[in-house]
Amino acid sequence: MPKNSKVTLAPSKEAVTESVADLLALEQPMDYKSSQMSMGLSPGGAAPGKGLLPSPDADGDDGRPSWNNKLEYILAQVGFSVGLGNVWRFPYLCQKNGGGAYLVPYFILLILIGIPLFFLELAVGQRIRRGSIGVWNYVYPQLGGIGVSSLMVCGFVGLYYNVIIGWSIFYFFQSFQFPLPWAECPMRRNGSLAIMEPECEKSSATTYFWYRQTLNITSSIDDTGGLNWRMTLSLLGAWIIVCMAVVKGIQSSGKVMYFSSLFPYVVLLCFLVRGLLLKGATDGIAHMFTPKLEKMLEPQVWREAATQVFFALGLGFGGVIAFSSYNKRDNNCHFDAALVSVINFVTSILATLVVFAVLGFKANVMNEKCVVENAEKILGYLNQGVLSRELIPPHINFSHLTSEDYSEMYGVIKSVTEEDFPQLGLDACLLADELNKAVQGTGLAFIAFTEAMTHFPASPFWSVMFFFMLINLGLGSMIGTMTGITTPILDAFKIRKEILCVVCCIIAFFLGLLFVQRSGNYFVAMFDDYSAGLPLTIVVFLENISVAWIYGTERFMQDLQDMLGFRPYSFYFYMWKFVSPAILVVLIVATVIEMAVSPAGYNAWIEAEGTERFMNYPPWALGMAYALILAALLPLPIVFIARRFNLLSDGSNKLSVSYRKGMMKDISNLEEQDEQRFILGKGPNEAPSPSPAHRPYLGPGGAQEMTNTSYGTSTKTGYQNIGSPESQL
Repeated sequence: MPKNSKVTLAPSKEAVTESVADLLALEQPMDYKSSQMSMGLSPGGAAPGKGLLPSPDADGDDGRPSWNNKLEYILAQVGFSVGLGNVWRFPYLCQKNGGGAYLVPYFILLILIGIPLFFLELAVGQRIRRGSIGVWNYVYPQLGGIGVSSLMVCGFVGLYYNVIIGWSIFYFFQSFQFPLPWAECPMRRNGSLAIMEPECEKSSATTYFWYRQTLNITSSIDDTGGLNWRMTLSLLGAWIIVCMAVVKGIQSSGKVMYFSSLFPYVVLLCFLVRGLLLKGATDGIAHMFTPKLEKMLEPQVWREAATQVFFALGLGFGGVIAFSSYNKRDNNCHFDAALVSVINFVTSILATLVVFAVLGFKANVMNEKCVVENAEKILGYLNQGVLSRELIPPHINFSHLTSEDYSEMYGVIKSVTEEDFPQLGLDACLLADELNKAVQGTGLAFIAFTEAMTHFPASPFWSVMFFFMLINLGLGSMIGTMTGITTPILDAFKIRKEILCVVCCIIAFFLGLLFVQRSGNYFVAMFDDYSAGLPLTIVVFLENISVAWIYGTERFMQDLQDMLGFRPYSFYFYMWKFVSPAILVVLIVATVIEMAVSPAGYNAWIEAEGTERFMNYPPWALGMAYALILAALLPLPIVFIARRFNLLSDGSNKLSVSYRKGMMKDISNLEEQDEQRFILGKGPNEAPSPSPAHRPYLGPGGAQEMTNTSYGTSTKTGYQNIGSPESQL
């Protein structure tokens, strides 16, 4: 012993032993409430051995952002699911597929596949607290390509969806003038004469403004025509808005949702009240909801209803899972699924009422115009002696001619001049014919609805409101789409979300230049038809199979009971297990058959004729369309084969930040305990297990006890290592 060392004598060994023993008796070996390794307690403090979830209190310590409140989360899900399709796709399908009768198959399929699959995505996202890639890596690593395919589809859809927001921005700023620039056809100078633009005269003022002054479109997809600089600036503005909304993750997008999700409802209600006060609004609504029951027997109606339910809720995109992953694990996602689905359905009905109230007004205006034009033709024939004045009923006054009077006069002339009638060139001017003109997508928003607003009093105000609504509807969906892209990447890589969001938006803008060429509208149609439909249906089918058949529906139901505090209805068991997969298989087969039977092409705008004409895709464009499907689906077999033959890590050994923190804390606790036991004269092997013996871990079925013998090794469950809290779905 060194000379200068000092020895401090302790009290007797028995005293030391008694003192340390007293301390150890009062100290818990591990804080199971706050530890990320907890495996035996349910969120609500259920009996030992019953629960599979960490304590809810642990959610706030795992470093993952969370919603400030439940309202922000609900508005985010509503903003993502309620998009442009509710305004311009659902009303078109209603009109095409039997009016009010279409609501029956739509509602049935919403119950059978919409709500159950939406609930499934909410549950797995909330339970595992990861984006789409992380979730399906944990559920079944060999099907981890599901998340990659979702991300690919999100990327494709985001590219062209933001172009539509750019178009809306352009129309929004063009609306601040009176009269509206699409209210009348422009005049062209021909020497001293002013003549109407021929292309506009052959079509209409709103159609001309859309195709020529907005898109400046070419006559085929082969002719790119160069960039349209006005649409390029509009696209840049759209990506700047999206980037600002998502740059801080849910901390910024949650605040944006307060406005972008609620404002469209204010506009829709204002339009509904204004529309109902317009002449002909009730005609449009009555035409819309008059059921054509025979349509319900057509398989095509059910297929289109299933497709609309599928896309209306945003299934398969990854945005639903990403938003849900920021919830606490004990959040009632069953209630959220039902609430958001009902809001989505009611919004579609509300938008349909608005659209057909306005289109009913437009149909009356166009019908009156038709009556005036044809009455002038009849007067000309009367003055020329082509028609006898005896054919005109005596009570008809040409200066105050109603639609009913014209119909009566038209019927008399047609019955008398049977053979010569076609040469007269008279139109029937039936209101039903105007109402039956089916328009959807951009044709509804930028042509039909826009034309109707030119007849409104104070038309610029209503135009500003309408296109501002479209911007907000699109923004809500784009926030969900971008979250579906960035969340899986942030989960997998250590990168600042601000940098990731900015980089993604910059790359997307440059890729989006494809859609702001003069031929860009044709590429928007291509991406809309091919990039999402079939791939997303297959993705959701595999999601359903991986949970219901690979992991096990009964185990999943038990997990939900532990997470929610109650067992969901048995209805969901049968939907997930049998009904939803069967419907999705039928939908996939029907989609493939339709793609094989229907000619692959696009509607080209022919400038010389002032009308659209269907044209087949050239070989290079057809190859590009099928390449979109292939690119979206390719991750599925690649990941499956790579993990089947151990060429790629299964992803289950990637520990989350929260898990690593918990692991380090547990190791530190064990080291301290070993030191204390050394003081007591006990070896580490004599130490009791840090996990209480009376708290066994039960498998997801609740029947098989599963043990974790040490912290250095772990036992596989249906998802991944039970040592990781994210693995216990």
